[in-house]
Amino acid sequence: MKSAHSGEVEIQAPFCDLDPLEVVWHGHHVKYFEMARCALLGRLGYSFPQMKASGYAWPVIELFVRYARPIRFEQKVRVRADLVEWEYRLKIAYVVTDAGTGERLAKGHTVQVAVNVATGETCFASPDALRRHVAEGGR
Repeated sequence: MKSAHSGEVEIQAPFCDLDPLEVVWHGHHVKYFEMARCALLGRLGYSFPQMKASGYAWPVIELFVRYARPIRFEQKVRVRADLVEWEYRLKIAYVVTDAGTGERLAKGHTVQVAVNVATGETCFASPDALRRHVAEGGR
């Protein structure tokens, strides 16, 4: 699911991410999603330091991963993060592909909600700080 707002990283699977079967352990896909999410938010000009300065935290409340093929040692993969919802929550879709062939290896999504740091209250709409960054497209 592509959107106007995306970020992408390329990763070469390191030895320390392998499981005993010599493929990337399934839990590391979440780390790869996080790296792509940071690239996306950085492009919007709303990375974690800007979030903190705006007075909001964005905890992940939902995570989904569907694995299609294993990632092997030193395999180069591309992880793309697309912002698909932002009015009431952040929903980011991810796709992991082989950097050489484009073959899909995994996909998934995360959902995050805004929490006012000062009050600890969950927001039922995205704060203006985020809306402004999305509208401006990181300019």
